[in-house]
Amino acid sequence: MTEILLEDMQQALEEMGKKAVSASRVLASMKTQDKRDLLNAMADAILEDTEKIKTANAIDLENGRKNGLSSAMLDRLALDDKRIRGMADGLRTVAAEDDPVGKILSTTERPNGLKIEKISVPVGVIGIIYESRPNVTADAGGICLMAGNTVILRGGSEAFNSNQAIATAMNRAGVACGLPDGAVQLLPWTDRRAVTLLVTLDKYVDLIIPRGGEGLIRAVTRDATIPVIKHYKGVCHTFVDKNADFNKALKIVENAKCQRPGVCNALECLVVHREIADDFLKKLYELIGDKVKMHGDAEVRKILPAIEAGEPDYNTEFLDYAMNIKIVADIDEAIAHINTFSSKHSESIITECEENAAKFFAAIDSSCVYHNASTRFTDGGEFGMGAEIGISTDKLHARGPMGAKELTIYKYIIHGEGQIR
Repeated sequence: MTEILLEDMQQALEEMGKKAVSASRVLASMKTQDKRDLLNAMADAILEDTEKIKTANAIDLENGRKNGLSSAMLDRLALDDKRIRGMADGLRTVAAEDDPVGKILSTTERPNGLKIEKISVPVGVIGIIYESRPNVTADAGGICLMAGNTVILRGGSEAFNSNQAIATAMNRAGVACGLPDGAVQLLPWTDRRAVTLLVTLDKYVDLIIPRGGEGLIRAVTRDATIPVIKHYKGVCHTFVDKNADFNKALKIVENAKCQRPGVCNALECLVVHREIADDFLKKLYELIGDKVKMHGDAEVRKILPAIEAGEPDYNTEFLDYAMNIKIVADIDEAIAHINTFSSKHSESIITECEENAAKFFAAIDSSCVYHNASTRFTDGGEFGMGAEIGISTDKLHARGPMGAKELTIYKYIIHGEGQIR
């Protein structure tokens, strides 16, 4: 692409910000059915443009292979008929959800007669920065619109053509439905300077949500002058307790690691109780050892042909067919290890002991905690939200999978009859 001057980029972003704010005023009061019709029209447009989207995606995949993207990253980037239908279905699901705007969250009657209502309202203008997965273009646009927000999107350079094709389809449907100009905008540059400019556009943008690698998120958090909801890496754990059902545990671990390893809710570290470690790990190796590279300390390597791993390695998010293994003496050591190395995303305990499950639930400091289930369920669709905007590992108003409800804030409406103070 042709080099663009920083001043020109800044000016263009200022104009995008102005349009986004103007459109947000209209969206904030848009009726629920109008928003639903808009999202369904966008879903139709994406399906109509399936071949155009696949053609654009093929260019991105070819560029990705030339640039050495891993197989897991290429999988995140790839769009086929099923994934494109999934984008459209996600928009329809969001459209069918309860409108999160205008809900009365609480009501207080004061002694002086004032009636104070706390109601849900849109955040305003949201900037979303993401990598690799082009379906985020549709998901993010749809969720923001349902919550009454306008959105400025900045996708990764590796998915530039795919994102443009998806955004074009959505914009076409939006205009046909009378969507205000500037409600959904995609930055037209791959230049990294655009990210810094966007996260400092605090005159117009109310919230930044980064989705991608840890480096991207830390850079955004460092530079932003706007509040950021973060989703750091997904170092997800599964603890196989001594009371686990082996058949259940083996299926869950295989699913959590192998079903789709290049995503943030995939298993990255397996923690096993020492009393069952020898038997369980050998059975696990028979099941998945031919495709999953296992890493562990000296104790693990006495049982399996694992790659050496020390304490610093347990922070690793592989996003591939690889995982760390840790053997522990009891549930307390398991909890301590997970809370030390977890990215606060998703953790699971496999046990038939309800007391240990309850202890795990209470002690683990992560956004999603499971009992006898795969961490792969940490997903807006699986949680009944339709599409999601991301998985928040923050401790703010939004934590875990974020749907439209998590993209609202609140304000107070006060009714009086002439009261003065």
